Amino acid sequence: MMVAETERLTISKFSIDDAPFFLELVNTPHWLKYIGDRNVKSIEDAEKRITESHIKSYNTNGFGFYVLRLKEGDNKPIGTCGLIKRDTLEHVDIGFAMLPENEGKGYGYESSVAVLKLAKEVFKLETIVAITLPTNAPSIKLIEKLGLTYQKRVKPFDTEEELLLFAKTLNEH
Repeated sequence: MMVAETERLTISKFSIDDAPFFLELVNTPHWLKYIGDRNVKSIEDAEKRITESHIKSYNTNGFGFYVLRLKEGDNKPIGTCGLIKRDTLEHVDIGFAMLPENEGKGYGYESSVAVLKLAKEVFKLETIVAITLPTNAPSIKLIEKLGLTYQKRVKPFDTEEELLLFAKTLNEH
């Protein structure tokens, strides 16, 4: 189900049919380096992750991560962008990832602008945060281009790894 579109992309909810794409995405070098190994090694693992994470988030929060597809050509999935409510963070987090051949082409920015608009206008979120590794320069650049500003270092996961937390106010009280 499409939730938004941009000049070059359609932004849709994940479905079980997206398992082959999801399996490929979560095993790309940059995903593994900057986001981490999610132990998705088969189509069945991907289907389970989509069901237990993405679809559950749509049902629980009304939002989640979305599939980005190119309008040109065969509507091929090229990446993901979306919103996640983590128990360890006060505010909803925006995230994004592209297949390697689609990195650096502006799709992350284009999709994030559309997702931020949804966050503000549809989901009525007041604040959006983003987290990233201090070594992930492309992600930091995109987060700052979206208008989020550095707040502090955080450890939102069960590791000793510190991440940078950025935030942006969308709706004033």
